[in-house]
Amino acid sequence: MSVERIQQHFRDSAAVKLEALETLSMPIAAAIDTMFAALANGNRILACGNGGSAADAQHFAAELIGRFERERPGLPAIALTTDTSVLTALANDYSFEQIYSKQVWALGQPGDVLLAITTSGNSANVLAAIEAAHEREMIVVALTGKGGGPMQEVLSDTDIHVCVPSDRTARIQEVHLLTIHCLCDGIDAMLLGED
Repeated sequence: MSVERIQQHFRDSAAVKLEALETLSMPIAAAIDTMFAALANGNRILACGNGGSAADAQHFAAELIGRFERERPGLPAIALTTDTSVLTALANDYSFEQIYSKQVWALGQPGDVLLAITTSGNSANVLAAIEAAHEREMIVVALTGKGGGPMQEVLSDTDIHVCVPSDRTARIQEVHLLTIHCLCDGIDAMLLGED
């Protein structure tokens, strides 16, 4: 393996993050405000995605329920990606497209937030979850890349779209992880004060 190839990954990642710094700071700040307001009102955050985005949904929920960098009471978050019995039952009895929307219908309440993660904006089951969230009067925070894909068409004016300015899945996922850490840090700062 070429050291130069490895170093190029670092350079590419840094370049996308620096470009994203300018375009994503405002929507991330809006997402923090929205999530904190929901949590402060006794609501919760549901998160979903596929593949690496499923792992990101779980990572986010774990940081809220446990802690990010400072001790605090656990915050209500659910990764819709984790219950294999529910996922396989819904995929088998209905369709893979409904594995998240059925859960949003069952668990989501007005005022909750859906964190919808898809690098392309094309994931049919995430799009269906967004539609279900709207029907349940929830706000959506969408993390995408590659221009946002069809997700742009299903988001409402009250939703927040954090679209990474890249077409490379690995770079998008790296910025999604940084965004998740920004969300957790921002929620903690609003809850506990700046440290």
